[in-house]
Amino acid sequence: MSRESWDDYWLKQAELVATRSTCLRRKIGAVAVKDKRGIASGFNGAPPNIMHCEDRGGCLREQLNIPSGSQHEKCFALHGEMNLIIQAATTGVNLKGSTVYCTHSPCFICAKMLIGVKISRLVYSNSYPDMDSIELFSEIGEMKVTENFTEWNFK
Repeated sequence: MSRESWDDYWLKQAELVATRSTCLRRKIGAVAVKDKRGIASGFNGAPPNIMHCEDRGGCLREQLNIPSGSQHEKCFALHGEMNLIIQAATTGVNLKGSTVYCTHSPCFICAKMLIGVKISRLVYSNSYPDMDSIELFSEIGEMKVTENFTEWNFK
């Protein structure tokens, strides 16, 4: 019997998490894993009790013609990686040493946050137009590109 790799399995879980996203521009999902067990997840969308963009009449970033990968503060949503970290923090889960699987490469802000919680590995299947995060990851880790995903191993 042939089974898919753990990396492919967890990337599919991140894609499933992304289906809960309320973002009108791009659906992002993230899953943190330790010892082959999911320990936290997050998708992009407005924080609790804040109206989603659909309820606001559209995406503010679209209305302001802000290109993808810039001016992240001009958005009502939290990124999937941010929500993953918030979920871990509010439930008492330590992300140190975990692997985070994302549907897309993190933005610069999320990259700093993931580095700050000391994940040991990052795996993503799609690129996001924010080269600053790649430059940051290069300072502390090694990148490996496979047919299905990109992976970073951090010191």
